Amino acid sequence: MLKILRHSISNYGLRSVYTGLSASLMRQMTYSLVRLGSYEEMKRIISENGHPPSTGKLLLAAGVAGGLGGIAGNPADVLLVRMTSDSIRPPEKRYNYRNAITGLISLVKEDGQKGLARGLGTNTTRAVLMNTSQVGSYDFFKTTLLQYPIPLVNYQFHDGFFLHVVASLAAGTCGTTVCSPADVIRTRIMGSSGNASPIEVLVRSLREEGPAFMFKGWTPAWMRLGPNTVLMFVFFEQLKRGWSSLVPS
Repeated sequence: MLKILRHSISNYGLRSVYTGLSASLMRQMTYSLVRLGSYEEMKRIISENGHPPSTGKLLLAAGVAGGLGGIAGNPADVLLVRMTSDSIRPPEKRYNYRNAITGLISLVKEDGQKGLARGLGTNTTRAVLMNTSQVGSYDFFKTTLLQYPIPLVNYQFHDGFFLHVVASLAAGTCGTTVCSPADVIRTRIMGSSGNASPIEVLVRSLREEGPAFMFKGWTPAWMRLGPNTVLMFVFFEQLKRGWSSLVPS
């Protein structure tokens, strides 16, 4: 990963590490907004008399919310994959999107409305897996750490900053591992200009690279998702706490 980063900076400059930033922001304002907002609302609805829902119900709610987020964020995901992979394409096959807005216009002009849904099935599957393994597991780890002390050291967590960091770091690791196969297949579909199905991509990749291809890029994925998950949940918990003090339920 460091070799790729060094090569990118030396050949394309420091700005290359922020390639696709506008598409990434668009993705967060669609995919993340829907998956987190709908999950919190579902969690509120299925809570019984103020008691937290069971783990099974939380995971189900996280999966449904993830699917909704995957559908909402699919166009931005297509743009993000294309913008970040453009530099490794031959010049004649590059998309050359200047930013997410111009990229979205170009995508619709060239591929029509169906271009917005490229890789939708794989992306939605990945979104369900991600929300279940990241958001659902965060609540699971947080609840478990509050209920039981850490073995050997007999340390008991309390609801606060340190708990949120540890639970979110575990959730980020879980999410990276569970979603890695879907991430690899999704990236290959969205980055291509062909019409190969997820099954065709899976079979071809297994035949040419073996099962290890499903975890290709795990380390850089974790280095992105780990800090992202920690910051997301730490800020989210503080925002919820601040909102509750401003608007008592």
